[in-house]
Amino acid sequence: MDESRKTPVIIGVGDIVNRSKKVEDAIEPLQLIIQAIQKAIHDTGLPASAAASLKSEIDSLDVVRPWTWPYPDLPGLISDRLAVNPKRKHISEHGGNQPALLLDNAARRISKGVSKVAVVTGGEALASLSACAAAKKMPPPNWTPINEEINTVFSPTTRELQKNLGAKHHVGAPIHIYPLYENGFRAYRRQSIVDNNTESAELYAEFAKVAENNEYAWSYGAPAATKDDIGTVSKKNRMICFPYPLLVNAFNTVNLAGACIVTSTEHARELGISEDRWIYVLGGAGTSESGDFWKRANFWWSPSISRSLDAGISASSLHTEDIDLFDFYSCFPIVPKLACDHLGLPMTKGSRPITLLGGLTSFGGAGNNYSTHAITEMVRQLRDGKGKTGLVLANGGVATYEHVVCLSRSPRKDGLPYPSESPLPPLITDIQVPKVDEQAQGDASVETYTVEYARDGQPSRGYIVGRLNSSGHRFVANHADEQTLKELCSLTVEPIGRRGTVSVSKDGRNLFAFDNTLAKL
Repeated sequence: MDESRKTPVIIGVGDIVNRSKKVEDAIEPLQLIIQAIQKAIHDTGLPASAAASLKSEIDSLDVVRPWTWPYPDLPGLISDRLAVNPKRKHISEHGGNQPALLLDNAARRISKGVSKVAVVTGGEALASLSACAAAKKMPPPNWTPINEEINTVFSPTTRELQKNLGAKHHVGAPIHIYPLYENGFRAYRRQSIVDNNTESAELYAEFAKVAENNEYAWSYGAPAATKDDIGTVSKKNRMICFPYPLLVNAFNTVNLAGACIVTSTEHARELGISEDRWIYVLGGAGTSESGDFWKRANFWWSPSISRSLDAGISASSLHTEDIDLFDFYSCFPIVPKLACDHLGLPMTKGSRPITLLGGLTSFGGAGNNYSTHAITEMVRQLRDGKGKTGLVLANGGVATYEHVVCLSRSPRKDGLPYPSESPLPPLITDIQVPKVDEQAQGDASVETYTVEYARDGQPSRGYIVGRLNSSGHRFVANHADEQTLKELCSLTVEPIGRRGTVSVSKDGRNLFAFDNTLAKL
């Protein structure tokens, strides 16, 4: 082993939750983050004087970019408030993969001796922001002034779509794209629509029970939603985009922050941090696919999830069977399902947990920062002896960006230093993708689909990804008529694979209609 290389360990973690929705209690992300870092420093177990020394040695600060508030220089503000001056002050791009990516890179810098004490942190206050918006107290009182006044609350489900093929057909938000994958994966597995709904409800009921016992979960203290609650469409659990009712959609209006501190075993020993506080960062990997969902290979497989899992496990000198604890990002059921399918794990009733938090519905979708909380909880559970080795899969975009990081109570079993570089390219380019026709006409078949529902519970618009039967070219379309929309909502007849006709409307959109009605099948 290269004697100059160091072994990275997490020595402190902290989480903060502000459950109040009162305007007078609205704490901005900056303050929540500072509290989380202070809690992580305290978590090292160091006495006050040594803790102050540790804080002064922070030379790397990586912040997950928040949705809540567009700070002009959030890392700089954090540094000023903490009275530290790290040489690296970095804020990430948007993406739920960022916590694992930032931790992986921080561990690599520690290993190479580029950094001595690194902090990875992030926080959101969307619940407080929503409360202030409802009370017409915008910007929120006493929050850090910004260059632009915010008059609305950010939501990833209602953000403006870019001008492209998806936007032309009003499709592209996470609430649309993850159902395209769920439906495609269901049909690929030859699973019935009813059985698929039951599976998702069982999965998220198990997740809700996990969140019920997690003190940092937004739903903590409330009874966990049951399988029947989740699987039954009702006024309180309306359908959002088929096949996903509200209780399997990410819930984003939370106030949460988290932080972890990374250093080397050598420096941890010098500081006097007890070895039972050390959790080794073994390795990580991540990659991404095209941000344009119509440029994906198919809708029953995620190359970025599969490759990130394989490479992250391999880079950590592990095999799947070595891992005791998993936390798979779970904005919608399809992400943990795809991860389980790839690794050969049961999706429900497994012997090894696939979430430590309870998912973005029950724990709370803390913006891009959800997986920071997965990392902190993984550290706590490993310290408590609930497993020896764990894996966190962090997902971002619309199944676009993935990053895996592995943690353990023990150092790497191969004795090698932390990987000196990422094992995967940033973008997958070697997967064949169907040719896409922006305007399509002729005989066609459904490749995958979803239906968006209005607040009154009625279907409002169908989204179809289809293939021209003559060429195999792909297209994106909306439903052409009410009968097609109705048939896309069927609970008994599988729309995927059904034939129809696609044509171009006067406004340039593709419109798809089934050739026959259900009554004629």
